[in-house]
Amino acid sequence: MSSRGLRQLAAQTRVDSTLLWRNPLASFFTVVLPLIFLFVLTALFGNELVTPVGSKLASRFVPGIIALSVVQASFVNLAVVTVFRRETSILKRVRGTPIRPWVFMGGLVATSYAVIALMAVLMALIGWAVYDVDLLWEAAPGLIVTLIIGGAVFCALGLAFTNVVPNETAGPPFLNLVVLPLYFVSDVYVPATDDTPRAITLIGDIFPIRHLAVALQRGFDPISDESMWPVTEWLVMAAWGLVGALIVTRWFRWTPRG
Repeated sequence: MSSRGLRQLAAQTRVDSTLLWRNPLASFFTVVLPLIFLFVLTALFGNELVTPVGSKLASRFVPGIIALSVVQASFVNLAVVTVFRRETSILKRVRGTPIRPWVFMGGLVATSYAVIALMAVLMALIGWAVYDVDLLWEAAPGLIVTLIIGGAVFCALGLAFTNVVPNETAGPPFLNLVVLPLYFVSDVYVPATDDTPRAITLIGDIFPIRHLAVALQRGFDPISDESMWPVTEWLVMAAWGLVGALIVTRWFRWTPRG
């Protein structure tokens, strides 16, 4: 990767970031909505101690909402923007310009990572300052790795999913149809317990969202005996990311479907 390519990537990232923050609807669903979910969940379920020597209930909500933020910033936003650009022939015109395709798409991916980092820090700080959530600094390296892997996986899946979205107006409904049901079975809103029906956890185990949420939970539970390095969860997510990357490599479209 040349220095010129890096400069172009930085410029493209600035453009994509500006477009995101200037789009009220996109910034709402990517940034504001996860915050609302955190406040609503703690208002509904309270913030009592999980056990007499355990952590507060909010410590189970925060990693789930961070997982939601990752999915919204990468899978949902990336797919919506890419489908819009494809169907309005922006991608087609880019192919006829000197700008390298990886630079153009890399700006979107870098913007997704910037939002993921922002939301992870923001959620953790709000959880600590408002809801007395423990910040386990020894778990920070594992959390960073989880966010890096999660961002890559869901960016790949977002680009792969553009193949089934017929036009720009169908993007948000298609994506919500996929992610909203999965949030409920993937420990995003409410983590699974011993009383959770086995069928629910089995469905969640199939898809990568639950593995992302479970991996993030390791960094917010001070009495958990689970490893701070959730390798199994990373491997499952990586397998999904590989499938997404293969689909993108083989079937990604730069021209409108119509």
